[in-house]
Amino acid sequence: MKKTIGRREKIHLPLWGLKYVTAKTDTGAYTSAIHCEFTEEKTENSVPVLYFKVLSPKHKKYKNKLIRTEDFTEKVVKNSFGQAEVRYKVNTKVVMFGEEFDAEFTLTDRSKMKIPILIGRKLLRGRFLVDVDSINLSKKSQK
Repeated sequence: MKKTIGRREKIHLPLWGLKYVTAKTDTGAYTSAIHCEFTEEKTENSVPVLYFKVLSPKHKKYKNKLIRTEDFTEKVVKNSFGQAEVRYKVNTKVVMFGEEFDAEFTLTDRSKMKIPILIGRKLLRGRFLVDVDSINLSKKSQK
Protein backbone atom coordinates (compact mmCIF):
# COMPACT_ATOMS: atom_id res chain seq x y z
CA MET A 1 0.00 0.00 0.00
CA LYS A 2 1.27 3.47 -0.91
CA LYS A 3 2.02 5.90 1.89
CA THR A 4 0.88 9.52 1.69
CA ILE A 5 3.50 12.27 1.81
CA GLY A 6 3.09 16.02 1.91
CA ARG A 7 4.36 18.81 -0.30
CA ARG A 8 7.45 18.97 1.93
CA GLU A 9 9.04 16.12 3.87
CA LYS A 10 11.92 15.61 6.29
CA ILE A 11 14.11 12.87 4.84
CA HIS A 12 17.28 11.05 5.89
CA LEU A 13 20.22 10.44 3.57
CA PRO A 14 22.20 8.12 5.87
CA LEU A 15 25.17 7.47 3.56
CA TRP A 16 25.74 11.22 3.39
CA GLY A 17 25.28 11.77 7.14
CA LEU A 18 22.08 13.81 6.79
CA LYS A 19 18.99 13.49 9.01
CA TYR A 20 15.71 15.40 8.92
CA VAL A 21 16.60 17.51 5.88
CA THR A 22 13.65 19.24 4.24
CA ALA A 23 12.83 18.07 0.72
CA LYS A 24 10.18 19.49 -1.61
CA THR A 25 7.89 17.06 -3.40
CA ASP A 26 7.80 17.89 -7.11
CA THR A 27 5.57 15.70 -9.28
CA GLY A 28 6.65 17.76 -12.30
CA ALA A 29 10.28 16.65 -11.95
CA TYR A 30 11.27 13.18 -13.14
CA THR A 31 14.54 12.84 -11.22
CA SER A 32 15.21 13.97 -7.65
CA ALA A 33 17.81 16.70 -7.18
CA ILE A 34 20.02 18.01 -4.37
CA HIS A 35 21.93 21.26 -4.00
CA CYS A 36 25.64 20.86 -4.65
CA GLU A 37 28.32 23.56 -4.91
CA PHE A 38 31.40 21.33 -5.25
CA THR A 39 32.04 18.47 -7.67
CA GLU A 40 35.33 17.09 -8.91
CA GLU A 41 35.78 14.15 -11.25
CA LYS A 42 39.08 12.29 -11.05
CA THR A 43 40.54 9.06 -12.40
CA GLU A 44 41.96 6.70 -9.79
CA ASN A 45 43.54 3.41 -10.93
CA SER A 46 41.91 3.93 -14.36
CA VAL A 47 38.45 4.25 -12.72
CA PRO A 48 36.40 7.48 -12.90
CA VAL A 49 35.58 8.77 -9.40
CA LEU A 50 33.32 11.67 -8.43
CA TYR A 51 33.91 13.73 -5.30
CA PHE A 52 31.16 16.11 -4.18
CA LYS A 53 29.65 17.99 -1.22
CA VAL A 54 25.90 18.39 -0.78
CA LEU A 55 23.97 21.37 0.60
CA SER A 56 25.31 24.89 1.01
CA PRO A 57 27.82 25.83 3.72
CA LYS A 58 25.10 28.26 4.89
CA HIS A 59 22.58 25.42 5.41
CA LYS A 60 22.14 24.38 9.06
CA LYS A 61 22.46 20.68 8.14
CA TYR A 62 25.65 21.19 6.07
CA LYS A 63 28.37 18.74 7.12
CA ASN A 64 31.29 19.78 4.84
CA LYS A 65 31.54 16.05 4.08
CA LEU A 66 33.46 15.10 0.96
CA ILE A 67 31.52 12.23 -0.60
CA ARG A 68 33.24 9.80 -2.97
CA THR A 69 31.50 7.55 -5.47
CA GLU A 70 32.34 5.46 -8.50
CA ASP A 71 28.60 4.96 -9.11
CA PHE A 72 27.71 8.05 -11.15
CA THR A 73 26.70 9.12 -14.63
CA GLU A 74 26.08 12.38 -16.43
CA LYS A 75 22.52 13.22 -17.46
CA VAL A 76 20.96 15.98 -19.53
CA VAL A 77 18.15 17.54 -17.48
CA LYS A 78 15.75 20.37 -18.25
CA ASN A 79 15.97 22.78 -15.33
CA SER A 80 13.05 24.71 -13.86
CA PHE A 81 13.57 27.41 -16.52
CA GLY A 82 13.28 24.88 -19.37
CA GLN A 83 16.97 25.00 -20.27
CA ALA A 84 18.90 21.77 -20.82
CA GLU A 85 21.94 21.28 -18.59
CA VAL A 86 24.33 18.41 -17.93
CA ARG A 87 24.33 17.19 -14.33
CA TYR A 88 26.01 14.39 -12.43
CA LYS A 89 23.57 11.70 -11.29
CA VAL A 90 24.46 9.71 -8.16
CA ASN A 91 22.80 6.97 -6.14
CA THR A 92 22.25 6.84 -2.39
CA LYS A 93 19.85 5.55 0.26
CA VAL A 94 16.82 7.53 1.42
CA VAL A 95 14.85 6.88 4.60
CA MET A 96 11.20 7.90 4.88
CA PHE A 97 8.51 6.40 7.17
CA GLY A 98 11.32 4.35 8.75
CA GLU A 99 11.93 2.51 5.45
CA GLU A 100 15.17 2.68 3.50
CA PHE A 101 15.29 2.52 -0.29
CA ASP A 102 17.62 3.34 -3.19
CA ALA A 103 17.25 6.69 -4.93
CA GLU A 104 18.94 8.69 -7.67
CA PHE A 105 19.75 12.38 -7.31
CA THR A 106 21.17 14.85 -9.77
CA LEU A 107 23.65 17.33 -8.33
CA THR A 108 22.74 20.92 -9.17
CA ASP A 109 22.90 24.52 -8.00
CA ARG A 110 19.67 25.16 -6.09
CA SER A 111 21.05 28.24 -4.29
CA LYS A 112 18.22 30.40 -5.65
CA MET A 113 15.65 27.90 -4.38
CA LYS A 114 14.24 27.91 -0.85
CA ILE A 115 14.53 24.13 -0.39
CA PRO A 116 17.80 22.35 -1.32
CA ILE A 117 16.32 18.93 -2.14
CA LEU A 118 13.66 18.00 -4.68
CA ILE A 119 11.85 14.66 -4.65
CA GLY A 120 10.91 13.70 -8.20
CA ARG A 121 8.49 11.21 -9.75
CA LYS A 122 11.06 8.44 -10.10
CA LEU A 123 11.42 8.27 -6.30
CA LEU A 124 7.66 8.69 -5.73
CA ARG A 125 6.44 6.12 -8.27
CA GLY A 126 4.94 3.00 -6.72
CA ARG A 127 5.64 4.21 -3.16
CA PHE A 128 3.82 7.44 -2.39
CA LEU A 129 0.73 9.54 -2.97
CA VAL A 130 1.08 13.32 -2.52
CA ASP A 131 -1.25 15.36 -0.31
CA VAL A 132 -0.48 18.99 -1.19
CA ASP A 133 -2.28 20.22 1.93
CA SER A 134 0.15 18.42 4.26
CA ILE A 135 3.82 18.58 5.28
CA ASN A 136 6.20 16.24 7.11
CA LEU A 137 3.89 13.21 7.19
CA SER A 138 6.89 10.87 7.23
CA LYS A 139 8.34 12.53 10.33
CA LYS A 140 4.95 12.63 12.07
CA SER A 141 4.53 8.88 11.49
CA GLN A 142 7.72 8.26 13.51
CA LYS A 143 6.14 9.60 16.73
